Amino acid sequence: MSDFFKWVSNRDLSTRIVGGLRQNFIPGLILWMIGLGLVSTYYLVESARPLFLQIIDWKQNYGYVYSAFSTALFGGLLPFVFMKLTGRGESESPLLYGSIFVIYWASRGIDVDAFYRLQAMVFGSGVDWRTIALKVLVDQFVYCVFWATPITALFYAWMDVGFSVKRFKAEKTWSGIFDLILIFMVSTWMVWIPGTAIIYSLPSPLQIPLFNLTLCFFVILVSLFGNQSKTRGKRV
Repeated sequence: MSDFFKWVSNRDLSTRIVGGLRQNFIPGLILWMIGLGLVSTYYLVESARPLFLQIIDWKQNYGYVYSAFSTALFGGLLPFVFMKLTGRGESESPLLYGSIFVIYWASRGIDVDAFYRLQAMVFGSGVDWRTIALKVLVDQFVYCVFWATPITALFYAWMDVGFSVKRFKAEKTWSGIFDLILIFMVSTWMVWIPGTAIIYSLPSPLQIPLFNLTLCFFVILVSLFGNQSKTRGKRV
């Protein structure tokens, strides 16, 4: 993801938005296929039901602890380890980067879980098309616009300067951060509007687990494609 930030930071806004869309199309397509496969397995494959019931049991028993741990694992630790093992991770202060990355996604796991619970309280826990559509609209055009995307953009901008507050103040401008938020927002809509529709089509206790799997592949795939784009740029 740091490679993605560096890749978009040197282009004008419109080019960066188009580039972000192109960069996320294939990862998004893969994620939708994975999500649809899991949802289909839950509803159609009876032999897989015990596994899903076990996950539901963990989620119901451990609540926010489960959400924090699982999101830290799938959104933070696993992508970070993968990028390190494949030589794409940060070479300086890997322990610092890894620790902050994991803590960030643990906190976001609690955040997302609380939002999903609020959605269930407001719209119910049904999986009919109307309930799913309402949840997707609020998720993508309220929660993401005013909270999730700005927080994520700020976090990755901070990570790009080595988690240094001093460097952040010296090197980042509010106009640049706003541009980054806009790029993240458009890219988020492209990938996560279908993605959240798939997530909300499962019972509430399975939504965080599917969000975790989607997040894990999303972080890895975007990082890989960002690295490929950066490599192609060097060859030109």
